[in-house]
Order: sequence, then C-alpha cells, then structure tokens
Amino acid sequence: MEKEINCSKICPEWPCTRTQEYRGVWVVGEAFEEGLSEPSLQMLSPARSIADKLGTWVEAVLLGSSEDKLRPYAEEMIKHGADRARLLVGRQLETYLPVTYARVIARSAATHKPEIIFFAATMRGREIAPYVANTLRTGITADCTQFDVDEETGDLLMIRPPFAAILLAYIKTPSRRPQISTARPNVFPPPPRDEARKGEIIVEHVGAEDNPHMRLLRVEKVGRSGVPLEKAEYIVAGGRGVGTPEGFSMLEELAEILGGVVAGSRKAVDMGLVSYERQVGQTGKSVRAKLYIAVGISGAAQHVIGIRECRIVVAVNKDPDAPIFRHADYGIVGRWEDIIPLLIERFRERCSSSCT
Repeated sequence: MEKEINCSKICPEWPCTRTQEYRGVWVVGEAFEEGLSEPSLQMLSPARSIADKLGTWVEAVLLGSSEDKLRPYAEEMIKHGADRARLLVGRQLETYLPVTYARVIARSAATHKPEIIFFAATMRGREIAPYVANTLRTGITADCTQFDVDEETGDLLMIRPPFAAILLAYIKTPSRRPQISTARPNVFPPPPRDEARKGEIIVEHVGAEDNPHMRLLRVEKVGRSGVPLEKAEYIVAGGRGVGTPEGFSMLEELAEILGGVVAGSRKAVDMGLVSYERQVGQTGKSVRAKLYIAVGISGAAQHVIGIRECRIVVAVNKDPDAPIFRHADYGIVGRWEDIIPLLIERFRERCSSSCT
C-alpha cells in the first residue's frame, strides 16, 4: 500500500515523489586506471544486506568513456554481490569532473528510479553524492556506520554517530526518493568473492554534457610512498602528546621496523606533524590494522571511531585516566620518550628479518 504523503506540508517547493515507483539499490563504483577501488566493493556489503531485506536487487553503477575498460570492473562487482551492473559510457567521462559525473548519475537515476543510492565516502564520493542529492531534490546522510530497514514503512535507516559519537542517530528520508547515503572506507568489509556469480551488464550511452561550468586545465599526479593507510597492517599513530617533529621521527623508526606506516590524530595534523592523508578518525580515515599503536593520543570519540576495526590496539600515554585506555587492548602508562625507544629496541630484536 502506498504511503499517504502530504507534500505541500513537507516541502512545497519540491514536486511530490511517488515512493512506490522506486526499486533497487545502486552502488556507485569508482574505476581508475589502476583498477576498481576497494571502497566500491566494501559498499556492496550494506547494499546486499538492505536489498535482501527489501526483496530487491543490487545494481553496480560505473562511469567512464570506454565500455571495454568498465566491463571487467562490472564483472568484479557482480562477483562480490551485485546482481547486475549499469555502465554509463560517454566521451565526456574520460576525464573526471565532479559536476559532469554527478549530472550523469542524477539523470540516469531520474530515469531508472533506484530506491537507494550508496556512495563510498572517498574524495570523489564526497564530491559527487551531495550534488546528486541536490539535483534529485532528495536527502543525503553522510558517514554512516550502519544501515537497516524500518519494518513498518520500508524506509532505509541510515545510522551515524553525531555529537562526538556519544550516541547513534537513526535518520530516514520518508517522503523523497532515492535515499542517498555514504559510508567511509573500511567501515564495512567487502563481501566474499564468488567466481560463479553472473549478472546482466547494461550499457547506457550518455549524451554530451551541456555547459558544465568548469573545464580541466591540467592534471598533476601526486606521488605516494609506502603502503596506503587504509591497507596498512601495522600503524604507529601520534597525537598532540608527542608534539614535535623529532618525536614523529621516532614513530617513523618504529613503524619502519614493523613494516608499517605512521598516522596521526586530528590534533597532530593541525600541528603540522603529519599530513591530512595520514589522519585517523571521524574527519580522517578508518583503519583495519592488525596492530595499532596510539602514542600520546588522548582518545577522543572522534579518533576512536576510526580504529574500531583494528585487531589489537596498544595505547601509550602518561595520563593513566586518558580515555584511550578504555578502547585499548593493552595500555602502557608512561612518557612516550621513555617507552618508544624501548619498543624500538625490543621490536628490532624480534623483527630483525621481517615483522610481516
């Protein structure tokens, strides 16, 4: 039975949405020259769960200028849980422009009416998703950590931790479709790969974009050294308590022995001790390390939310009442200047050949 919605009271400036006309869960994937992004596969986990509860399908959506290049990525998303894939192909999609990509997605969604659209909250996802939501005159909930379905209405429950992560907010979009949401990388694990899974691949050729209001001047590739933070198995993170470049050099030494990388809290980034790309927490990245060593980090809720998926957390802090100890598997109370050299010495003895 279709829900009774009084659109004039909810938002008189937007046209009414017949929610029952919308079906299916879209996952917008990100395809690069080096391959399909892992966050694209991760978003298939909540999509598969929600689609099964709603009795509908999961559709992977990929954009690019070449059907041949996109097909292997579409097949990979199908093997990880999508029922089918839609390729949005056009010459204007050869180079990534957020406005162009968002318009193409919005136009396709307006035609095919998916009930839900999931984006990974990557740099691209954070750019595109709000534009798509605004174009389609619908809501968007960012940085969700859980999803569910309201049993009475069938609306998507988009669950996220507001107010310094001291509670969970359950957000719905009851009168608008599609329901749009993002989740940060590493919040969800990718579904298991099933080589036997097959699905239809739909190719949709899109017309030239009219007046995108921007043009690309040049592309500069920024070199990245070391393991990406999201994939690092061993992470040594420093906070305001470390406080100096010399201190972070010592953390770099420990991370190198472990075969890992150095990260930092928001405070450390603000102090210029570590780059934003290495920030862990609610406004940074979520990590899934085997070992996470937090040095001089107080343990604010915004930081802790980024390390929930780590297997072992070790905290080093001179304050015995620091909140980080409540979230650590092992705690060492003391000055980092005394503790880190001891850890370097001990790990060097144990990892003389390799720690991985």
